[in-house]
Amino acid sequence: MKDKICVVGLGYVGLPLAHAFSSKYKVIGFDIAQSRVDELCSGYDRTLELDEAQVKEALANSIAFTTNIDDIRECNIYIVTVPTPIDKHKKPDLTPLMMASKSVASVLKKDDIVIYESTVYPGCTEEECVPVLEKFSGLKFNVDFFCGYSPERINPGDKEHAVTKILKVTSGSTPEIGKRVDELYASVITAGTHLAPTIKVAEAAKIIENSQRDINIAFVNELSMIFNRLGIDTNAVLKAAGTKWNFLPFRPGLVGGHCIGVDPYYLAHKAQEVGYNPEIILAGRRLNDSMSIYVANQVIKLMIKKGHKIEGSRVLVLGVTFKENCPDIRNSKVIDVIKELKEFGCRVDASDYWADAKEVEREYGFRLVENSIVDFCNYDAVVLAVAHDEYRGLKFDSKKQVVYDIKSVLEHCDGGL
Repeated sequence: MKDKICVVGLGYVGLPLAHAFSSKYKVIGFDIAQSRVDELCSGYDRTLELDEAQVKEALANSIAFTTNIDDIRECNIYIVTVPTPIDKHKKPDLTPLMMASKSVASVLKKDDIVIYESTVYPGCTEEECVPVLEKFSGLKFNVDFFCGYSPERINPGDKEHAVTKILKVTSGSTPEIGKRVDELYASVITAGTHLAPTIKVAEAAKIIENSQRDINIAFVNELSMIFNRLGIDTNAVLKAAGTKWNFLPFRPGLVGGHCIGVDPYYLAHKAQEVGYNPEIILAGRRLNDSMSIYVANQVIKLMIKKGHKIEGSRVLVLGVTFKENCPDIRNSKVIDVIKELKEFGCRVDASDYWADAKEVEREYGFRLVENSIVDFCNYDAVVLAVAHDEYRGLKFDSKKQVVYDIKSVLEHCDGGL
């Protein structure tokens, strides 16, 4: 029997994966949000990971989208791609993962395979997800059903590194299942696969990818603060240092999004659970989490130097997504910059060419200014927070306005990281 695949969760990770598998398999995309399923059935993807032609191509091939659990009963491969956020205490919030596991368990059959792609700490799949699968299915792990883990490596907004073009780490709950999971992914991943020896190894490999990036960015963020006090251009320093072949080309900035700003807390949680306090990982997180406050303070200092009265001053923030040329607003640290500027008494407006205005208002409680009516002259300060292509090459009144360029893409500015 040819595998019939169900992808659980149709976000930035699940939808491209479902599209990739639909080229060779019968695929059902399952999501709890009816609005998400409805828009996909109409050919629209709000994440912009797939264009209309790609969505319709998938629908015409062998893919279906549903919110009905009964529609996925005939599948034998279940791939879970739901978010794994943190709570207000910066602890892992496994609620979406547990709910997805419970849903899959309700339709699980003998010899089915459940593959997790959600980023978790080492041991989570077998220690947290498997018991839920057993409890609500009545089946026994590695006897009646099996599991795999293949961490997602999607980079939202990156069309060059699409899911099929990124080498995939795979694993299984037994050596035989590991080989089967690896072969399944290898059938659609043109970049190839790497079969890890255990699920825990695959989980650990994923969690350190983003933890490593977080620590490296924290290092250059700290350099930026040091060089600012020394009156040295950070980007000039990094450009000079980058002439050495083995210098890592990281740049300072705000660290948000669903991965780098979250995943290190998962690793820290597990480390503390086994009695180890991860000093470097948490130090990097503290520094990167503090960058929004640092940026706001720098903007205020520059405004004071130019003679602006802070209380009631008008500030425009350009960009609210967590990265450039992408509509993803999850865990955007630009929001913290806006909040901090408001704490100083500034009247802050924000605009963004890529973000969905309704989603921003629903998620963060403020309205974006329409790009077509933004008048830069009306603001005492402009903060370029996200390097969308639309913002490159903008000109401002440098004599009166404070221009702070977080991403270092403008020719002339008063400050930046």
